Amino acid sequence: MSLIFNDYSTPFDRFFDDVLNPRTLRHVQHSDVFRPRMDIHHDDKSNTVCATFELPGLQKEDVSIDVNNNILTVSGETKQSTERNEEGYALRERRYGKFSRSLSLPQGLKNEDIKATMNNGCLNVVFPRSVPDSTPAKITIG
Repeated sequence: MSLIFNDYSTPFDRFFDDVLNPRTLRHVQHSDVFRPRMDIHHDDKSNTVCATFELPGLQKEDVSIDVNNNILTVSGETKQSTERNEEGYALRERRYGKFSRSLSLPQGLKNEDIKATMNNGCLNVVFPRSVPDSTPAKITIG
C-alpha cells in the first residue's frame, strides 16, 4: 500500500490505495454484518413486554426462537438477493449470513406464557413482565 502520491500515481491507483487500506476494510466487514434491530416496549396496563425484531425479507420459517436459562434468543439466516438492469448496467446485490439477538426473561416464566407472531418482516414476542410466584418474600425467624 502506498501512502505517498507522486506524479506517477493516477486516480485509479489512489482508489485502490484507499480501498485496500486496513481501516476501510475493517469498516466494510463490520457494516455487512446483519444484526436485526430490536425494540422493547413495556405495557403497564397488561403488565407485558413486547420485543419487536425487524427482519426484512424473512419469513417465519427462516427464524428460530429458543429459550434456555431464562434467555430468549431469536436467530436465523438471511439469504437476500436483488438484481436490476438499467441502461446497460447490471446491479446484483446479495446478503447472506446468520444472525442472533438475545434478551433476558423474568425468573419463573413458563414457555407457554411467551407468544410470538410475525407479519411483513416484523417479529413480535410478547411475555409477562413479572411472574406472580417470583415476587420476593420476607421470611421471619421463629
